[in-house]
Amino acid sequence: MGQSASTVNSYTNRISSPAIFSSESQSLERADDVTADVDYTDYIPDECLAYIFQFLSSGDRKRCSLVCRRWLVVDGCSRQRLSLHAKVEIFSYVPSLFTRFDSVTKLALRCDRKSMSLNDDAFVMISVRCQNLERLKLRGCREITDDGMVAFAKNSKNLRKLSCGSCAFGAKGINAVLDHCKALEELSIKRLRGIHDGANTIRCGAAASSLKSICLKELVNGQSFEQLVIGAKNLKTLKIIRCLGDWDNVLQIIGNGNSLLIDVHLERIQVSDIGLAAISKWVNMEILRIVKTPECSNLGLVCVAENCKQLRKLHIDGWRTNRIGDEGLIAVAKQCPNLKELVLIGVNATHVSLAAIADNCQKLERLALCGSGSIGDHEIACIAAKCMGLKKLCIKGCAISDIAIQALAYGCPNLVKIKVKQCRGVTSEVVECLQQLKASLVVNFDVASDNEGFDVSLSDGGVQESGLEFAVMGGQVVVADGHGSSNAHGRLALLRAKLGLFASRNLVGCAFSRLSNH
Repeated sequence: MGQSASTVNSYTNRISSPAIFSSESQSLERADDVTADVDYTDYIPDECLAYIFQFLSSGDRKRCSLVCRRWLVVDGCSRQRLSLHAKVEIFSYVPSLFTRFDSVTKLALRCDRKSMSLNDDAFVMISVRCQNLERLKLRGCREITDDGMVAFAKNSKNLRKLSCGSCAFGAKGINAVLDHCKALEELSIKRLRGIHDGANTIRCGAAASSLKSICLKELVNGQSFEQLVIGAKNLKTLKIIRCLGDWDNVLQIIGNGNSLLIDVHLERIQVSDIGLAAISKWVNMEILRIVKTPECSNLGLVCVAENCKQLRKLHIDGWRTNRIGDEGLIAVAKQCPNLKELVLIGVNATHVSLAAIADNCQKLERLALCGSGSIGDHEIACIAAKCMGLKKLCIKGCAISDIAIQALAYGCPNLVKIKVKQCRGVTSEVVECLQQLKASLVVNFDVASDNEGFDVSLSDGGVQESGLEFAVMGGQVVVADGHGSSNAHGRLALLRAKLGLFASRNLVGCAFSRLSNH
């Protein structure tokens, strides 16, 4: 012990020595100076630094590019996606922009309605400097003409995807892209203003064999694109939304020569059961959306179900015409066992068809029931008892009450998210009880007021998959009052409704107790 103590004392005395302390402090200061001058990021190769930049958000990446000249160069050389406000003033900045960003493969050019967009000269200059461009998105570029599109197409032979909306060029510009861009796979056109009559025909051109996806939206002269749709022999995705034209004939021609289509979206167009019968020839179809097509009925849906047995997603917006109901849905239940997602809006289905779907479609994971007067407590109880694999459920504008929510509390064991909106018979109290029984369940619930209108469309573009997505609320119940332009009468009516529903709380509690005893 004595030796140990003397060792410590000698060590302490040595450190306390002024001469030794002074020399050591000086060496530490010199080491700090050397360390401060070292930038360890210099040892990171440019390739690794570029790879790290890919994980940053757009804002963080911009800030990182200002750290030093090297990072600025690496960011410019490695950035593949670029989005620009394409105003007319951009012309003078194009050379410097694309000298820095010389590896861009995805480019978005957007201009608002109140501004003048870039013109043909700037657009062609961009095409000359972006030799690796593969994807282009144009929004509101009204100053680009057919001549500009022709010159652009000749310089962009590697283009694989073109999406344009609210532009002013016409058939000549689109045909130039289809003629010169032989690798074009995706074409999306929305509100193209340059096509004024049906005499301007859009043809497939050299891209006939490469086109895999076509989306046409809000086109007054939709018939101009008929030859394009017919000529794309390897088409897999077809979306026609609010486009004028007789599409039954087009679908019939496609059905006789194309068996590769797997994703079809028809919304607010002139199509009937004849078109659905043509669609049924696409035996590999997996996704079908029929939105607000009043001439389609159970007959057409039965044809689709009997032949398209690989169907995974089915969205139907019946527009409350009562032309699609139990008959068509029962056929789907019997013939499409792989169904995973079903969205019914304005379709008066009953427990008969829903029970058939629950019994036969064991893979069903996502279900949305919106705006149906025939779906009540009995139908939801049927779903709760039989849909064992259901994970997401959306009920909107249906005539259900607290009894339906009680049934869900003891059914659907795999349910993780539920949305209940505009269902006047459901109270917040029973929803809270549901959350208590299933703590991990994410519940999104709102209280519908009497003056609240019901809109069965989930989005501007029709029914989307995001209609089945719910925000993660950390296991909490989200209760939102449906106040739009509320007035005194609306608030009074809402208060009366709440008081009337509050009177049934004892009945709800008894029902929960009875179910828990069983």
